[in-house]
Amino acid sequence: MEETKEKKTKTKQQYSIKQKATQARLKAMKGANDFKKFAFKGNIIDLAIAVIIGTAFGKIISSLVADVIMPGLGAIIGQIDFSQLKIVLKSGDPEVAIRYGAFIQTILEFFIIALSIYLVFKVVMMFRHRAEKKRIMNAQPPATPALTRTEQLLTDIKELLSQEKE
Repeated sequence: MEETKEKKTKTKQQYSIKQKATQARLKAMKGANDFKKFAFKGNIIDLAIAVIIGTAFGKIISSLVADVIMPGLGAIIGQIDFSQLKIVLKSGDPEVAIRYGAFIQTILEFFIIALSIYLVFKVVMMFRHRAEKKRIMNAQPPATPALTRTEQLLTDIKELLSQEKE
């Protein structure tokens, strides 16, 4: 009798463990499917592409500022390397200095990037506005709804009455 109870208890425990394992597998599969839906959504991929292009664009702007604009600005103020402008607070092996030239260069990079993004935004908005205007121009006016049977009869009666008055 005790053996039978032990076997039943063992069987129930094994069934419970298998059931929990199955539930865990199902949750893991659902999580994997949710992740796939999220990761391969169009917006996420578009965002990843935008980040990559933005990073490359930032490098181009940094080079433009550091290699083209700043040397010209440095020549105007009489300093060859503008990024080396600094106020030395403490001379020595570890020099302590405020590098305001590099700071100005970074600010200039920021403004060029901001201006570029603004111009791209304006162009995109111009094209959207044109497309919206074209869509509105090409849109068909809404069709007048067909008259119901009752409305048609009333219209006919109205016409008959107006003919009798004439």
